Amino acid sequence: MQEEKTLPGALVTRSGAGETTGEQIEVGLRERKKARLRQQIIDTSIKLFRKRGYEGTRIDDIVQMLEISQPTFFRYFPSKDAVLREVGERGFACICDRLRSELSSKARTSERLRRLYVTMAQEVESDRQLWQAVVLSGAMDPVRSAELRGHEEAAASLLREILTQGQKRGEVTHAFPVVHLAEFMEGLYNTVVRQWAVDLTGPHNLTDRMRSAVEFFLRGIRA
Repeated sequence: MQEEKTLPGALVTRSGAGETTGEQIEVGLRERKKARLRQQIIDTSIKLFRKRGYEGTRIDDIVQMLEISQPTFFRYFPSKDAVLREVGERGFACICDRLRSELSSKARTSERLRRLYVTMAQEVESDRQLWQAVVLSGAMDPVRSAELRGHEEAAASLLREILTQGQKRGEVTHAFPVVHLAEFMEGLYNTVVRQWAVDLTGPHNLTDRMRSAVEFFLRGIRA
C-alpha cells in the first residue's frame, strides 16, 4: 500500500517538473524573439536615418520596412528619438572605451587628447547623417535624456583622470580644478560637433575644426 501512495506522487512530481521546464523554454523563446525584434527596429531605424536623415525618417517608414504595426513599434520605443538614444548610449560606450585606452597609454596629456578627439571627430564625420540625427534629437544630451546621465558621468570621470595624471606629471596647470577643465573640453567638443551637424556656421570639416579646438584647449591648460 505504501508503494501505491509513493508512485503517484513521484509521477506528479516528474510531470510538474516537465511542465515547468516547458514553460521556461517558452518564456525564453519569447524573450529572445522580443530582443531580436527590438534589435531589428534599431538596425532598420539607423539605416533610414543614414539614408534620409532625422527629419526625413518617420515611424511609418520604419514599421513599413519591418512589416510590423505602429502599436508593435510603440511597445518597444515611445518615439523615434528613443531609438536614437540607443545610438547615444553606444556612442558614450565608445567614448569610454577610447578614454580607457588613452589612460593605459604612456603618452603625454597633449598627445592623448589630440588622438582621442581627432579620432572621435573622424568617426562622427564618416557617418554624418546618423550623427546629425543624434544631435538634432538630443540623443546624447544628458539634460534632455536623464537616463544618459550615468553614461555621461562615466566618460567625464575618465577625462578627469587623464587631466589629473597630466597635473601630476607637470603637464597640466593647477590654476583650475580638474573638474572645470574637463567641463571646458567637453563643452568645446559638443559645440563643435553640434555646429558641424546642423551647419550653423556653414559647411566645414569637422576633423579640422576639432584639431583647432583641441589646440586652443591645450594652450589654455599648459602648465
